[in-house]
This record gives sequence, structure tokens and C-alpha cells, in this order.
Amino acid sequence: MTDEVDAQASFAFEGNWRDYAPIAFTNLLLTIVTLGVYRFWATTRTRRYLWSNTRFIDDWLEWTGTGKELFVGFLMVLVLIGLPFLFLQFGAQALVLQGQVALAGVLTIMAAFTIFYFTGVARFRALRYRLSRTWWHGIRGGSDDAGWGYGGQYMWRTMVAYLPFGLLIPWSMMSLWNRRMNRMSFGSEPFVARGRARPLMKRFLLFYLAPILFVLLAIAMADIYGGELGGGIRVTSSFPPILRIIAFLVIFLGVYTLLGLIALAYYAAFLREAIDNLSLGGLQFSFEASTDDWLALFFGDVALVVCTLGIGAIFLQYRHWKFFITHMGAAGEIYTDQLAQSRTRTDRHGEGLLDALDVGAF
Repeated sequence: MTDEVDAQASFAFEGNWRDYAPIAFTNLLLTIVTLGVYRFWATTRTRRYLWSNTRFIDDWLEWTGTGKELFVGFLMVLVLIGLPFLFLQFGAQALVLQGQVALAGVLTIMAAFTIFYFTGVARFRALRYRLSRTWWHGIRGGSDDAGWGYGGQYMWRTMVAYLPFGLLIPWSMMSLWNRRMNRMSFGSEPFVARGRARPLMKRFLLFYLAPILFVLLAIAMADIYGGELGGGIRVTSSFPPILRIIAFLVIFLGVYTLLGLIALAYYAAFLREAIDNLSLGGLQFSFEASTDDWLALFFGDVALVVCTLGIGAIFLQYRHWKFFITHMGAAGEIYTDQLAQSRTRTDRHGEGLLDALDVGAF
């Protein structure tokens, strides 16, 4: 059977924060009581609710992962990666005490590159795991690529991005997104990602050049504070001390706020470009969230957390998932009778590496 898919009606989220609240508060309580151990099962309960209330075309998503998988994966990472890393770190400190500074430096660099490499592997494997546990029409996603090669790609592409003063960061981000998604599939259909870095450059340059504006502000502040501008030139100020403090706080907060807002505008453009150029079989995906939508989400998160003295943070995952699904779209044709089950292998453990390194899947 062939289904014609309309972008506006392809994705829908029908959850309600009132229905989610008992899950969120129970997860919080049990995580505190178990000193954090329950968080793996809390993640599973949250995903089951979010997935089961998400409709794609004519059927609901289903999350089939378990808390045990996430817990076992985390323990495996601690044993296989955590212990050798600690050995390198403490070994380097011992060598410093023995005067072997050069060898200690080599071990420290090895430890840093190990974390760098496995950060890339974690991003890849987490996405693979999540697709393999996401079912729709009785069909799941996944990948036969274990992600070891992607770890190397992540390292060199990230390092190259910073060589020309960071100007290749958009290229690095988009190329890694494309490479990761092009190794994934859903059912018998592979994902195809063709995102481009060029449409992102205007917003990236705005973020890149913002520090120049801050330098000019610092020069202007010299008149307020008084001080050395360089070349032996000293500026004295007639402003009272209280006005100097207020001016400093305003400019300091303004700098970080402006940088954050520009970064958010860049990320909004990045995600639109990446998803708008992502396809699966006869389906073309789209993402319609504008910068204003992202700003509303961000300030809503801040207000929720501040006004509830931090308790509202338990609803952030719900808000972010709803935001993502609400703005997702897909158009084209899908042949449901020809969409075969994925033959990619499934891991027996979850996102331990991702969790241990504290990085995101996307």
C-alpha cells in the first residue's frame, strides 16, 4: 500500500504534561532514593511515554529499550574504558612525582585523545541504539556500522575545523551529521543526508565576529572605569564607583546573553538545514522551527526552572521532545507493504558510553 504523506500532518504529539507529571515526579523521587541508580529506568519510562504519544503518519511510535540495557551498558563502559583511563591519569601523576615529566605528558595526551575519540563513538552508537529500539508498524531502525571508524572521523574533522581559526566549524558539524545519518537505516530503507555548510556561514560569522564588538565595548568601558588602553595612554574616569559596578554587570551579562542568543540562532539554522536535506526512501523530512521558536523554548525553560526553584527541570525533556516533534514534517510517498524489517544487528546493552562521557546523540 502506498501512502501519500503531507508534511503538516505527518508528525503529531498528543501527550499532556498532566499525564506526564506522575512519571516525572516518581522518577525524581526514586532517583534520589537510589542515589542515582534508578535514572536508567527513569529514562526508559520517560521514553516509553514520549514515544507512545508520538504519531508518525498512521501509527504510533514504540520504545522497546529497557532500563537494564542502559545500566549494563554504563557498567561495561566503567570497566572497559573508565578503569584504563584512571590508570593513565594516576600513572601520569606518579611519573611527575618521580621526575618523568615528559612521559607523564605523553600519558596525559593519550588520555585526552582517548576521551576525544570515544566521544565520537558515543554519539554514533547512541543514535544507532535509539533507532534500533524505536518501532513503527512493527519495524525498527538501526545500523550495522559499529561506529569505530566514525570516532576517527570525529577526531580529524573536529581538529581540522579549528585550524583556520575555527572557520570550518560549520563544515565539520554538517559533514559529521551527514556521515552519521548516512550510516543509519529504518527498516529496509537507508537514510540519505545531504546537508550543506554554506547556508550556515552568515550566522556563524555573526557569532565569530561578535568578540570584536566586545573588544570595542571594553575600550568604551575604559572611559567609565579608567585604566590603561595601551601605549602608555591612561584614561581617568569621573563616574562614581556604583555606576562602574552597574555598567560592568550590564555589559558582562549582555556579552554572554548576546553570544548565547547568536549561538541559538546558528543552531536553529543548522538543524533546519540538516533535517530539510534528510530523506528516507520516498520521504523528505523538514524542520520548521524558526529562531523565534527556539528563543521561546529557551526562555520558557529558564522561566520554568527559576519559578519552580529547579523542580521544573524534570519537565524539560518532555518540553524538548514535544518541541521537536511539533516542528518536524515529512512529505512524499511511503510504501508500507514494501517496507521490510531491518536486518541490522541490535546491541544487548544501551548508551553506556554516551552516558559516561555526558554527550548527546544528535
